[in-house]
Amino acid sequence: MVLQPRNKRLVLTLLLILLLLACLLSLALGPVSIAPADTLRALFWRLGASAVPADQQLIVEQIRLPRLLMGAVAGATLALTGAAMQGLFRNPLADPGLIGISSGAALGAAAVIVLGSVLAGSLVAGWQPYLTVLGAFAGGAACTALVYRLGQSMQGTSVASMLLAGIAITAISGALVGLLSYLADDSMLRTLTFWNMGSLAGADYARVGLLALCCAPVWWRLPRLAPALNALLLGESEARHLGVEVERVKRELVLLTALGVGACVAACGLIGFVGLVVPHLVRLLLGPDHRWLLPASMLLGAALLLLSDVVARLLLAPAELPLGIITALLGAPFFLSLLMRVRRQGAF
Repeated sequence: MVLQPRNKRLVLTLLLILLLLACLLSLALGPVSIAPADTLRALFWRLGASAVPADQQLIVEQIRLPRLLMGAVAGATLALTGAAMQGLFRNPLADPGLIGISSGAALGAAAVIVLGSVLAGSLVAGWQPYLTVLGAFAGGAACTALVYRLGQSMQGTSVASMLLAGIAITAISGALVGLLSYLADDSMLRTLTFWNMGSLAGADYARVGLLALCCAPVWWRLPRLAPALNALLLGESEARHLGVEVERVKRELVLLTALGVGACVAACGLIGFVGLVVPHLVRLLLGPDHRWLLPASMLLGAALLLLSDVVARLLLAPAELPLGIITALLGAPFFLSLLMRVRRQGAF
């Protein structure tokens, strides 16, 4: 049921409260649990709060706070770009991975992990984490550019052609990742496997800053395209009659999605289903109006990823599950229920 306009601000407020609660849990819970009051004191001690034990201060400031910031930025960006892609394709089952960004990023990272070690050996050993991030970003950008090029036609950019090209590029990238995995030794294979499952364990302030720098244009520009996305829901011809520059908007949506998702995959590895599930959950409450859908998706996406990370830390503590496993376990059943619902409505 879609809420009335006067209640939509209330939903945004509740989502903000949920995000703040998720932030507190992310800082407090883990293999070493810290009381909420001590967590807040460790976080705000520079503002005059009483001191906490040094080990708790270190855990909160140097380990969990960067992890929290990375999870919030990545979750908000993945959900925001997912909502934008669903608006572009006019399909609630759409996902940023449809245009090959995630698979291209995985291929770029795999190439650095396997080929970099084989060709350069010890020369890249100390730089491999940074080169992996760079390779993932370059791979995602290259695949997006190729998909966009293949989607060009005499009439402009064809969404259907982009979708088919994205499926083909995803299949090719998956095959190449499989080949690299076959060629990898045990150490490379372990690194590649855990990177492909996604994690926030490698978060630090430098990586968070780089991720935020890449995602800032996405956060700034995509919400401003909400009126154009609303018009595209009526169809491309109708959007043109309403004065929307359809080709420019489609180009912006694809490039911004490539930037946001490529940066998130480069920083955190592959984390699935956030861009699919979150926008649809928000749409059930607020309806298809992107002026509300986009900011609400950002809030819920950040909260969902942080809560999933808490579960990943606690489920097998002191060991840690890859974050992508948790989001898949949560998202896949929802995706199947959504698919069955759409099928019952006769969309397929």
